[in-house]
Amino acid sequence: MADDEPPSTKPALDRVTELGEGRNPGPAQGGAIELTYCVVNTSPRELLLRGLDAIARERERLPFATEVLVLDNGSRDGSAAAARAHSTVDEVVALAERRGKALNDSELMRRARGRYALLLNEDSELLPGATLALYKALQERPDSACAGAALRRPDGSGQPSAWAFPTAATAFAGALFLHNAFTVQSKGDRTREVDWCQSAALLVRRSAAEQVGYMDPDFFVYSDEVDFARRLRDRSWYSVYVPAAAAIHHEQLSTDAVPERRIVEMSRNRDLYMRKHHSAAAARTVRWLTAWTYALRALAALVLPGHSPRRYWRHASATLHPARGEGLREAAATYNRTAPS
Repeated sequence: MADDEPPSTKPALDRVTELGEGRNPGPAQGGAIELTYCVVNTSPRELLLRGLDAIARERERLPFATEVLVLDNGSRDGSAAAARAHSTVDEVVALAERRGKALNDSELMRRARGRYALLLNEDSELLPGATLALYKALQERPDSACAGAALRRPDGSGQPSAWAFPTAATAFAGALFLHNAFTVQSKGDRTREVDWCQSAALLVRRSAAEQVGYMDPDFFVYSDEVDFARRLRDRSWYSVYVPAAAAIHHEQLSTDAVPERRIVEMSRNRDLYMRKHHSAAAARTVRWLTAWTYALRALAALVLPGHSPRRYWRHASATLHPARGEGLREAAATYNRTAPS
């Protein structure tokens, strides 16, 4: 578990690290790096380049020094080369094999030189002023470790981006279809304390992350940021939702061609979180309540256009039996075995 790992320990990696050609620490040339952009890319290249263009525009507006690190997660579409060629990128870590998001985010936070690390997916596109708004939120709140942006869909509509910690009570609220009222916390137009924020655009105070051993690699992807925020809260660090900071979330990771594996991975990591932070009885309760919610949605989808009953049923079965099936961890292993020679 990441909790038990000494903060100075760096995992042995099979990787290639390359520096970008015009290292640009930002307006405060020669000064200490204040903020590091940490981008994990799992293809496609086009979304990565859009995100890097947005970072370049953000850097021009900042009154402090920054750097940009890109970790390419074993992509085979030229993403690593494209990142190396981008003028705003300072360093590229090109992995030979695909790994989990928690491990990759931790790797970048360890490598970062800034006091703050802005975690971004390749499908996250910062909107103007987002970086500074997140930075000011943590500067003004010395007891806060994470600041999350308001996420928007490509059409401009909002999407939930901060939530209450999962418990049997939140699962019960979901079973009564009161999820938005009692679980979603990304509401209002003022910065507010929340339990946890999505890591698609999340500013982290690195000193706090180091205290808890960064992210737990047992969470391959999904629930990793929930566990991270929970362990931070246990150390009296808080998270804030910052609606003045906005990012377009293209949701590449949730709309690709492997929904079956994604459903399995979400279910197993939800259960892992409950077993790690709550009792076995609480984990069972959440499994049954969440499965009930998906079963009701499956029944409703039989008569509602545009919904997939089969997909909801698969969510229900995976939730009841999180140890069954193959998830994204197994998909990555298969991907790595089929690497071109």
